This record gives sequence, structure tokens and C-alpha cells, in this order.
Amino acid sequence: PRPPEEADVVVVGGGVVGWSVAYWLKVLEGWRHGMRVLVVERDPTYSQASTVLSVGGIRQQFSLPENIRMSRFSASFLRSINEHLGVPNEPPIDIQFQPSGYLFLAPPERAARLEATVRLQREEGVQVALLSPTQLKAKFPWIDTEGVAVASYGLEDEGWFDPWTLLNAFRCKATSLGVLSCSGEVRGFVTSSDGTVSLRGTALDTARIRYVNIHKPDSLDYQPVACAIVVNAAGAWAGELLERAGLPEKLCQPPLPIKPRKRYVYTWHCPNGPGLSCPLLIDTTGAYFRRDGIAGNYLGGMSPPEEEEPTTDDLSVDHDYFQEQVWPRLAQRVPAFASLHPRGSWAGFYDYNTFDCNGVLGPHPKLENLFLAAGFSGHGLQHAPAAGRAIAELVLKGHYETLDLRRLGCGRLAEGEPLREDGVV
Repeated sequence: PRPPEEADVVVVGGGVVGWSVAYWLKVLEGWRHGMRVLVVERDPTYSQASTVLSVGGIRQQFSLPENIRMSRFSASFLRSINEHLGVPNEPPIDIQFQPSGYLFLAPPERAARLEATVRLQREEGVQVALLSPTQLKAKFPWIDTEGVAVASYGLEDEGWFDPWTLLNAFRCKATSLGVLSCSGEVRGFVTSSDGTVSLRGTALDTARIRYVNIHKPDSLDYQPVACAIVVNAAGAWAGELLERAGLPEKLCQPPLPIKPRKRYVYTWHCPNGPGLSCPLLIDTTGAYFRRDGIAGNYLGGMSPPEEEEPTTDDLSVDHDYFQEQVWPRLAQRVPAFASLHPRGSWAGFYDYNTFDCNGVLGPHPKLENLFLAAGFSGHGLQHAPAAGRAIAELVLKGHYETLDLRRLGCGRLAEGEPLREDGVV
């Protein structure tokens, strides 16, 4: 459908975070024919969307309290998903959750840090166990414990689920509540700052977005949409959106440090591999894997070092990376994987926050009616229910109510004070 000429809120990005924001706006608003919310998605097929190309994990094992609390909120939301996202006369939602937990392995030099992180997680109410190498071997006999000093194992609300089902559930429910959507790409903003000066004759340092220019697919034509609020949930392209929006440079400070980072996911078959109790394992080397269904199927990968980041021009896969980097690490940790049979692969984009690998949530410091919800660096899918509600609370009530996420705002970017998260996979 053609974009409307005006909307109260324009959500840029129709991934799971964007649709979560739209859903919570209508739920918290409380009346059906009120706020007009428009979701703009440039890839309506979702063939390159980060949401559906992820491995679908959810975990409580983070080192930052805000991330732990968002995961706990999201886990509770997913447990009762049909109460939230169920649509009358539609089949019940089944996200195919596999509660197999996450298993983090730490070498001796990182053991103390992992133990401190587990103490924090327990203080936040997370059910997590610390395992010695002996206990680890007893519980998972298929693991080679060489080089492992301690492991942490999630006992509750951890595992993986189907990303597409969650995205589609948010989209269908939000649409049933009156949210509008269109296919197109936001390439520019028209702001109130053009030629505006203060009473003292100096140029204003802040502005409001008055129009969002939505370019239609395969066309030079675009539709300006008048709006009161804009939410930047453009994922890996959230930073690029502000760079290309034609804004004065002073309004883009501090710059939004969110870039696309390509990550490979490989699938393989190993009939003698770990069984149904297999968790999502993160090795001491950074390589990870989990079951992919049953019958000896698995998937996994590994994030490369920063100096070896692949180009993001397309979603092609480097198969040599699996053969030379990922497979040897997996086979050393799980001896049965020495005889695995590669089956397939795909690539997807992380909305990577180069500043501190954590989401940027909250109002923009210079654009008064722009809210940010991006930069989750691989955690967006699992934190989407919490992040969407948080942004909706800011828009509708002017402050956080459910979770205090003020530390994830833009202030830390301007002050140069990163929030470190140890659990980046």
C-alpha cells in the first residue's frame, strides 16, 4: 500500500524490534482508533532481514544488569505469548521453544570474571549453575574439558525458538490493533531547523522531524509523511539512516555508532554428536553451536576478530572460514565433530554497536521527536519484547515504567563512557 500522507508515529524498520514498538504503542495507548502508527520496511520479503537470519537464541546469561532484566522480561512474555499476541479466530502461536539452555566455557584467565558474572545473574533472579570441569564432564560426557576452568549453565528461560514465528506474531497482532505498514525506504527527513533561529538570533542546536521521505521500491518517486514521532528501529542500517537523511551535521552529534556486521551460520550433520540434552555451547575460543532439530543436525559459527571482519556488500558465505577456523575448534571441544558432514550455510547482519556492543535506546539528543531502538549487536531478537515496551513507554508517558533503561541512552555516547557486556557471542 502507498504510504499515508500523515501518521502520528513512523517506525523505520519492520523487523522484530520495529513491530514490537508498534505493538506496544497500541497496547499501552489503550483505545483502538487513536494513534496512527506506520511501520516502514524496505524488504517486505524479509529475505535479508536480521531477525529471520538469526539463530533464534534467548538467554539470561549477560553481565550487564539491563540486558539481564530485558531477557527476563522477554522470557516471561514468550511464556505467555498467546495472551499477548494471540489474534481471535487465528491458530495459537507456537514459537517452537527449545529449553536446552546456554553453556559458557571459560579458560583459567577468565574464570574469576565468569564467576563474578554468575553472582550478578543470581542476584537478578537468574537460575544458573557453575560447573567444574569434573561436573561438566559428568553432565555432558561428549565434551572435551581441556582448557576449561569453569562453565556456567542456564537452568531456566534459555534456549532457542523460531524467529520468523515471533516476527510474524508481532506483525499480525499489531496489524489487528490498527497499525499500518508500507514497503519503502526512508532516505531523508525534513526538520524544523531549516532556517530556524532562536530569539537571540543564533541557530538552534536542536530540531524536530516534520516529514519522513519514504522512497517507493524500484522508483525515483517518494512520499513525504508528516509525523509527530519517529522511531529509528532500522537495525544494521540505523546509523546509515541518520547519515543519509540530509540532516545538518550538528544535529547528528554524537554520531550513531551502529554498523552492519556480517556473520556466517553453518549447518552440519553428525550422527554420533550430542543428543537432545545438547545446550547452545559457547566455547572458550568463541565458536558456538547448538542442535538444529533432531537426528544429528547442528548449526553454529564464530564471530571473527575485528581486523578480519568480512565485507558487508552482500550476504555471500565464506566456506573456507568454516573449514579453517570454526570446524577445528568445534572438533577439539566435541571429538565426535571430527567426522561431521557440512550441509549448508547462510549469512546475516548484526546491527553492531561499535562503541560497546549494547543497544541504544531512548530519545535522540538533538532531534527532539526521534527515538532510537537499535545496535543490539546480536541480542535484538531476544530483547525485542522488552525494548519495544520501553520505547512505547517513553513515547506515551515520557519515562520508563517497567524497566529502567536510562543507561542505554545516547548520553553514554556523548560522554565516551561505554557499558561493557562480557557475553557477546
